[in-house]
Amino acid sequence: MVESHGSLRRYFASLARPVPFGYKLNYMVQYQNTSLDLSFAALSDATRRGIIDRLGRSEASITSLADHFQMTLTGMKKHVSVLERAGLVVTQKLGRVRTCRLGTRDLKEEAALIEAYRRLFEARFEALDDIISEMQQEENDGSAG
Repeated sequence: MVESHGSLRRYFASLARPVPFGYKLNYMVQYQNTSLDLSFAALSDATRRGIIDRLGRSEASITSLADHFQMTLTGMKKHVSVLERAGLVVTQKLGRVRTCRLGTRDLKEEAALIEAYRRLFEARFEALDDIISEMQQEENDGSAG
């Protein structure tokens, strides 16, 4: 049965009611999975950082990684797929064995972002140190007089 335009309008209008008191809605205007988002999401988990560290020494099968981290194959496959989507790990299936190795993607963009934030916070801490020094100097000048 095809709905009329009027009933569709009423339906969508019923969805647009005020938000009850105490509730907050978060409307994202636009979101794209950039390489930064994927990298930081992949590296936000300690297990995935451990996988990167382990693969930095040598390539490994998903089975050996699962054994090393004491987790199920399904769990390890999920972690590896997150790292693979971020371009940090590459997998290759040979027969029944899926081998993992580090990807060729560098992290220059991520390093540049972290460095920019490091400089920002360093400048803020230096400004805070200056304010504290001024306040201590004023306090010392006031107590000496």
